Amino acid sequence: MALPTAFFALFFAYPVTAIVGRGLKDGGQWQLGRIADVLGDPDVLHVLWFTVWQAAASTGLTLLIALPGAYVFARFDFPGKQLLRAVVAVPFVLPTVVVGSAFLALVGRGGLLDDLWGVRLDTSVWAILLAHVFFNYAVVVRTVGGLWGQLDPRQEEAARVLGAGRLAAWRRVTLPALGPAVAAAALMVFLFTFTSFGVVQILGGPTFSTLEVEIYRQTADFLDLPTAAVLTLIQFAAVLGLLAVHAWTVRRRETALRLVDAARTTRRPRGPGQWALLWGTLVIIVVLLVMPLLVLVERSFAGPDGYGPVFYETLRSAASADSTFAVAPLEALWNSLAYGVAATAIALVVGGLAAAALTRRGGRLVRGFDALLMLPLGVSAVTVGFGFLITLDRPPLDLRSSWWLVPLAQALVGVPFVVRIMLPVLRAVDGRLREAAAVLGASPWRVWREVDLPMVRRALLIAAGFAFAVSLGEFGATVFIARPDQPTLPVAVARLLGRAGELNYGQAMALSTILMVVCAGALLVLERLRTDQSGEF
Repeated sequence: MALPTAFFALFFAYPVTAIVGRGLKDGGQWQLGRIADVLGDPDVLHVLWFTVWQAAASTGLTLLIALPGAYVFARFDFPGKQLLRAVVAVPFVLPTVVVGSAFLALVGRGGLLDDLWGVRLDTSVWAILLAHVFFNYAVVVRTVGGLWGQLDPRQEEAARVLGAGRLAAWRRVTLPALGPAVAAAALMVFLFTFTSFGVVQILGGPTFSTLEVEIYRQTADFLDLPTAAVLTLIQFAAVLGLLAVHAWTVRRRETALRLVDAARTTRRPRGPGQWALLWGTLVIIVVLLVMPLLVLVERSFAGPDGYGPVFYETLRSAASADSTFAVAPLEALWNSLAYGVAATAIALVVGGLAAAALTRRGGRLVRGFDALLMLPLGVSAVTVGFGFLITLDRPPLDLRSSWWLVPLAQALVGVPFVVRIMLPVLRAVDGRLREAAAVLGASPWRVWREVDLPMVRRALLIAAGFAFAVSLGEFGATVFIARPDQPTLPVAVARLLGRAGELNYGQAMALSTILMVVCAGALLVLERLRTDQSGEF
């Protein structure tokens, strides 16, 4: 536990505490009255209200659209199901900047849905809500559909034999069993949309702002650290509450249910109603999930003189780059890949050691350590990034000019994914195997190499893939600490979209397409690994 604890203390707790303390301290004294002053500001209350409102609306809309899809994937067997399952998961691993860019291409100027029925969607809240549905559709399908596919359908059939109608049997038998899974999916979607940054930053403009976006504006644009510190504490408290409720629903979901092999519950659709549901789901997936990605690709090739790779060609030239770049925009790709590899290595070492520690110790210490590992998901990435700048600038941690600053920030977000993927597998390893190897004279390192590693190798590869994808898409902290001569892809896209001109917009679409292809490739590798392991993702 020593290395993971030291890592989080130095690169998470220290920067966050320092930035909050700098905002709420004056002359060495805590100025807690600033909390009341900030909360009394009507503009801040409006931001807080919009953050909660749009998260609730996004969650409700996602459940409404995705639950039928969860049923289709859980109960129906049809050609191309595995491929479609992978397509549904692509948006979730995409960086939020790419999601925002895709919907900007769809509903923005010249998009397919530009000025739809006389309404500019890119200037309305509907663009944000639909982008959140696009991003979180897979959360509901995987969380709810995974359990739905394993529920024994004979329980509902028994209720119908006893006289209950189809709707009554579903409401009284299936829905209570799915309730915890639906609640868990809803809470996860609410958490992701409550802390939304890249999507709102691109689609919200000056009109709409969430807490995360407002923290960025107060810090980067106005240098108002007291307001940013208070907003950080508010977001942190809210997210902690959400995570506590989520943990409670997960425990409820793990209660005893009559589960069967998912392969036994799927069949071909029967009757016009089920076929209509299947085709309706396919249409929603194409329109809501596939079309924004296709439009993104189309806009990246739509040059001023017709279709062609003109925007991709200009990415290689520093002379055509925006003035905020010191290098050619395409350099951002190689920067992102290098940062991603380094961040993945850090996340695997720290997360792997943390997961191993959680399998060997018990009590309150482990519960507290487990909660510590999840904290980066509940604290503003903007706060972490700015905290890096003001704390890691003096010996012995003078890292402001170091190349490793970005991978360290990205690894903070990757570690929780590594822990959650590796922990169940490590706990499943029979401890008697380790003991037998030790009795035969194997050193602790050899025990790990000969016993644990062969069993967790595939989980380790999957964890590495997730950590790499998360590192590629990290934006909130990286936007502060990435140097102009070493931008990442998400930072480069955001900077290009913030500048006027057809060339900047086209380059942003081209970079977003490149980033989408890289992330989709990582997902396909993960899908192959998971399918090889268990036949189900």
